[in-house]
Amino acid sequence: MNDELRGIRIIAFDLDGTLVDSAPDIQHALNAALKKAGLQRFDLELVRGWIGDGPDMLIARALAHQGLADADAELRARLRRWFDVDTLAAPLAAGRVFAGILDLLGGLHRTLPMVAVTNKPTPLARAVLDAAGVLPFLEGVQGADRPELRKPAPAMLLAACGRLGVAPREMLMVGDSALDMQSAQAAGCRAVLVTWGYGHGTLPAWLDPLRVDAPDQLLRSLLATRGPAVPILNS
Repeated sequence: MNDELRGIRIIAFDLDGTLVDSAPDIQHALNAALKKAGLQRFDLELVRGWIGDGPDMLIARALAHQGLADADAELRARLRRWFDVDTLAAPLAAGRVFAGILDLLGGLHRTLPMVAVTNKPTPLARAVLDAAGVLPFLEGVQGADRPELRKPAPAMLLAACGRLGVAPREMLMVGDSALDMQSAQAAGCRAVLVTWGYGHGTLPAWLDPLRVDAPDQLLRSLLATRGPAVPILNS
């Protein structure tokens, strides 16, 4: 894998399922919102399978699963407000940072600049990353604050490349899902699929990315290829 990672200057990490096992907190925030609306709540395993497209799609899936795919915009907006309030009140109360992630980020800090690129809206993402103790390692956080930014669209990765002054080929996208891999492919970035997250088992057959089974494996490979530290143009 070392040869495939040669020339990487920036790393973009997905958040949910890659850096943090946030599924229990996402389930809690979703169910709290659904309860306020008098709607059906869902167990952790089902909710985990819905994670990855951001809270609006999460809510849409929860509504569709109880026969409310045509729910009006007012209900969806209320659920989203309640979801956000619950998330910001307890960003990582039940979840955890995946084992080895803090060592990975600490080992790369000041050697390879890192950003988070997530379908979570930026304020929610920053709250979770801060609660996880991850935020100090990052040069920036890019969330999908508008629907058109959501992965698999390449926009967030390309924006991060532009801000940090690197070519897309010099960025590595690290994520756990097909959305992450497709976004990297569309942006012209390289990508690594982590197998400790939520979505690695559901990749389509035509996607065949590099895979890592543990954070220390990725750390060793990246350090083996590193050159001089890269100056950041715009933090």
